[in-house]
Amino acid sequence: MKSEPDAYSIDDLERDGREMWDGIRNYQARNMMRDEMRIGDEVFFYHSNCKEPGVVGIAKVVSEPYPDPTQFDKTSKYFDPKSARDNPRWCLVDVEFVRKTKRNVTLSEIKAQKSLDDMILTRKGNRLSIMPVSKKHWNKILSLE
Repeated sequence: MKSEPDAYSIDDLERDGREMWDGIRNYQARNMMRDEMRIGDEVFFYHSNCKEPGVVGIAKVVSEPYPDPTQFDKTSKYFDPKSARDNPRWCLVDVEFVRKTKRNVTLSEIKAQKSLDDMILTRKGNRLSIMPVSKKHWNKILSLE
């Protein structure tokens, strides 16, 4: 799960303990969150759009998917006038802080690993804020800490 550190960082999640992962407005990312994430799944917390993008922590999914309330809030930058309360377009899950990684495992380090060549994150042009990570890739990234 990617976030820009100036918008919401791993430090923010550590301070808050638990947070809604709101603002997802990409259907593919929404579908992964809605259809594939389960309570108890651990996720990498990835800082993007910063000097050194990379994996900076681990969080855990602690709720079932539910409607993202920001889609109904006219004052929110995530407001969606086409989303109806009886048929919401967007969902979210709550995540809970687990730990920070021992260091930032940078995107350049990840891309340098041949065993991670087939990871979605390393594909050219990938801009999704949520993407699946295989067990093999998870273990390899943890070994880079």
